[in-house]
Amino acid sequence: MKFLGIVLLASVFAFGLDRSASLNVPVGKGMSNSPVGIWWPAVKGDSPKNLSEAPVIVWFHGGMKSSNCEKGLVAGRAMSELVPEAIVVSASACQENHWATPQMVAAVDAALDTLSQRMGRPVKEVSLVGVSDGFFGVMFYTLYGKRQNVKNRLMVSSYGPFLGTALEVSAAMKGKPGRWRFMQGGSDRLYPSGETLPWIQDFCRNVGSDCDLKYDPAGEHDWSYWEKRYSQWIRDAIFTKTP
Repeated sequence: MKFLGIVLLASVFAFGLDRSASLNVPVGKGMSNSPVGIWWPAVKGDSPKNLSEAPVIVWFHGGMKSSNCEKGLVAGRAMSELVPEAIVVSASACQENHWATPQMVAAVDAALDTLSQRMGRPVKEVSLVGVSDGFFGVMFYTLYGKRQNVKNRLMVSSYGPFLGTALEVSAAMKGKPGRWRFMQGGSDRLYPSGETLPWIQDFCRNVGSDCDLKYDPAGEHDWSYWEKRYSQWIRDAIFTKTP
């Protein structure tokens, strides 16, 4: 079925005061759907942003195995406010349909396919942002997603050892286009910096492409900490050169 049978929940992808829309993506035969939130670029007056040049950011939320299966409908809002010139796409992972599964990689691509259809242009290039275990989404989409032209990746409060050693993971990612950016805190309530920092540093040394880390000894786990204090660094991680 074309576009995996995506059903639009919004009346139309219309421009106006409400910049958000939503759609529903089946994540596999006989399985529940993944609600997807979409945030359009900010508009000036009554004129819509020129979508032909708007960058597309895929947001991978944390808590990927929680029982809340609609996180994507709200999770990308903060990013859309930080980068209002971009289109933000946020699918919903939950329970067995978590980011490290083929069905969720397909769900993200299905959402991007529909986005492309509604805009009348192909979505060939994306940037990926993952918070906490949204890290899995960034990594698995990099490996298996249909859009292999990933321009930028940003991972906040991640725990790389879940995937394996830094040498193993960096070897799998070698040759992948695009930049790698990490933000990690010394006061993360879930992931101790004594384990996360060496992993990220080893990954960056061995991945063979542009890779950088923003470490804050007082940094906390939640996105809100980083958004308030490092908004420009986040923008620079998403845009090769901040517009």
